[in-house]
Amino acid sequence: MKHRLTVAQAVVKFLAAQWTERDGAEQRAIAGFLGIFGHGNVAGIGQALLQAQRDNQPEMPYVLARNEQAMVHTAAGYARMRNRLSTMACTTSIGPGSTNMLTGAALATVNRLPVLLLPSDVFATRAATPVLQELEDPRAGDVSVNDAFRPLSKFFDRVWRPEQLPSALLGAMRVLTDPAETGAVTLCLPQDVQAEAYDFPDELFAKRVWHVTRPAPDPLAVERAAAAIRGAARPLIVAGGGVIYSEASAVLDRFARETGIPVADTQAGKGALAWDHPNAVGGVGATGNPVANRLAGHADVVLGIGTRYSDFTTASRSVFQHPAVRFVNLNVAGFDAGKLSALPLVGDARAGLTALRPALHGRRFTGDFRDDVAAWQGAVEKAYRGDMAYPGKKGELPTQAEVIGVVNEACGARDVVVQAAGSMPGDLQRLWRVRDPKQYHVEYGYSCMGFEIAGALGIKMADPGREVYALVGDGSYLMMAQELVTAIAEGVKLIVVLVQNHGFASIGALSQSIGSQRFGTAYRYKTAATGDYDGARLPVDLAANAESLGAAVIRCRTATDLAEGLKQARESERLTVVHIETDPLAGGPSSEAWWDVPVAEIATLHSTRHAHAGYLEEKKRQRHHLRPGDRS
Repeated sequence: MKHRLTVAQAVVKFLAAQWTERDGAEQRAIAGFLGIFGHGNVAGIGQALLQAQRDNQPEMPYVLARNEQAMVHTAAGYARMRNRLSTMACTTSIGPGSTNMLTGAALATVNRLPVLLLPSDVFATRAATPVLQELEDPRAGDVSVNDAFRPLSKFFDRVWRPEQLPSALLGAMRVLTDPAETGAVTLCLPQDVQAEAYDFPDELFAKRVWHVTRPAPDPLAVERAAAAIRGAARPLIVAGGGVIYSEASAVLDRFARETGIPVADTQAGKGALAWDHPNAVGGVGATGNPVANRLAGHADVVLGIGTRYSDFTTASRSVFQHPAVRFVNLNVAGFDAGKLSALPLVGDARAGLTALRPALHGRRFTGDFRDDVAAWQGAVEKAYRGDMAYPGKKGELPTQAEVIGVVNEACGARDVVVQAAGSMPGDLQRLWRVRDPKQYHVEYGYSCMGFEIAGALGIKMADPGREVYALVGDGSYLMMAQELVTAIAEGVKLIVVLVQNHGFASIGALSQSIGSQRFGTAYRYKTAATGDYDGARLPVDLAANAESLGAAVIRCRTATDLAEGLKQARESERLTVVHIETDPLAGGPSSEAWWDVPVAEIATLHSTRHAHAGYLEEKKRQRHHLRPGDRS
C-alpha cells in the first residue's frame, strides 16, 4: 500500500511513529518540534505540522522558538534530561535560520547529545537560482550554507528527491539512538522538495521501536581491567556523564562501597553519587577541588567510567602525576575508551561495572581521604556563608559562592540547576552539593554562553515535575535571553537566577592570570584616554529587561534577600527572574589545578612576561600519557 504525502508531511508522520526502548521501558524518540518558520519551511514542515494538529494528531507538538541556536540548546537539554533516549526536532528556514543552528549543533555533538536538525535548503530544481539567502559557489552547484553542518554532525544527508527520504530518515534515527555515535543529526530539506508529493510505502509509517541495548564489555577485557585494578595501591574512579546516561548510579554506589575506591566526578558526571556518599570526593581537574586533585596526583590506576577526559578533567594532562599511572576506561564509545593510552573496556557503564564487580574477587582498598573530604566540606560551608577571605573581595556585595550556597539550600533533592559558561561552572563543580543524578546540568563540553535559559526550558519540558533553576550571568543573559518569551508562551515555569557582575568575570580573571590585566572584559564606558572600557559602569538594567519580556522579577541586594526571593519564586506559578549583583572581583575557592592557556612568549608588558615565566613552570607538569595501559 502507498500513502501519498508531501515530503514534509512524511517527515512528521514518520517521526511521530519512532520510539526508543531500554530495559523494557518505551518512550517517544522525537517528543516534538521546535521551530521558527520562514520562506524555506513554512509551506513544507510548517504546513505538515499544522495539518497534523488539525487532524487531531497530538503526537508531534510544535513549540515556537525565538532563536534558532537556542532551540537546539532546548533540544539538547531535553535529551540530557531523558538520558539520551528522547529528543526534539528543530526546523528552520534556509540561510541565517539554518546557520544560526551551527553553534547548537556543535554543542550537541561535543556533549554526545542527540538532536535532530531539519534546516531548509535551496531549490533542488535550481529553477529559481539564486534563491533568497542562497550562497553561490562558483566551484560547485550543489553547495549551500548547510554544508557547514557536515563537520558538526554525526550524520548528515540532503534529500534532493522524495525517493531518498526513507533511507535518510532511517539513517538519522540509527545515529540518534546509538549511545556510542550520537550527537547532532542533520537532514537538509530543499524547500521545493518539502512541498513535493510522493507515494510513500505504508511500512515507513508503522510504529518502529529502536532498542537501546546495554553492550557488555568483552570478558577478556574485563579480566585485564580487573587485574590492573587488583594490582593497584591507590586507585581512583573518575565518573563521567556516561554513568548518569546509563542510569548506573546505584551500581556505582555498590561498586564503590565494596571496593573502597574513592570516586571523583567530571562536570557531566556530577551527581553520579550524592555529595555525602562515603566514597565521593567531588570534582577532579581544573574546576575540581583540592582533595580530588591530590588523590588524582597519587593514583596509580584510574578507572574512568563514561568520561571523554576533557582538558578540564585532566587539568590539561597535569593532574595525574604518578610516574607509572595506568588508565582503565569503561565507555560505550571505543573512541573515548582508548584515550590516555588506556586499557579499553568498551561497553555500557552499568553493564561494565556489573561485570567488573565479581572479577575483582572481593578486593578492597583502604584510603585516608575521608578526613580531607570533611575538611573540604567545611571550607564549602564557609564559602556558602561568605566567611572565606576571597582574593579581590571588596565592599558589601555577596560573592558568587554565597549565591550558589543560597540557591543550593533553596533547592529540593530533585530540583535541577542549569549553567553553562563563565566562572560559575567551576564554582558549581567545587561547591554544589548534589543529591540526585539529574539535579546538576552544567554544559561544560562546549561551554556555550546563552545555553542556560534555553537549556533549562528543555529540561523542564522533559521533566515537568521538577523545579528548574537557571543560573545565568549577565554576559550569558545578554547573549540569549529571548527564550524567556518562549517559556512564558508555553506556560513553562522556570526560576532564573540572574547574577550581574558587570562584565566577563571568568575571562577577566583569566586575562589577569596571563598578564593581560582584564583588558576588554568589563561592561563600562570606553574612555578616550586609554581606549579601554575603564569608565563608569553602563546604565544597564537587566531586571527591567526581563520584566519587559513578560517575566515576574524579584530584585535582591543581599544573600538574605536572595533566600526570600527564591522562596517566593518557588511558591509562584509564573516564570520568575531573581536578580542579584555580586562582587565582580571576588574569586572563589581554588582547585589547586592548572589549565593550559598559552601566554605570549614575548611582550613589553611586565605582567605578561611574569605570567609567561609561571606558564613555563606549569608546563613542566604536563604529561603525554603514552605508556600502554595493558602492559604487564
